[in-house]
Amino acid sequence: MSDLAGARWRKSTRSNQGECVEVADNLPGVVGVRDSKDPSGPALIFTPDAWRTFTRHIATR
Repeated sequence: MSDLAGARWRKSTRSNQGECVEVADNLPGVVGVRDSKDPSGPALIFTPDAWRTFTRHIATR
């Protein structure tokens, strides 16, 4: 499990009111994703390569 204690969270530019996703990509080797309505809740953790692949794929939709 990765430690996200030093994560700097930012809201996704694609988030709408009430449906906000936050991303932390300042930590080495991991990208964290969480629901901004539940900041102490769980976070998904991706490798930077997996995150780039994911965001590239959804950008084509």
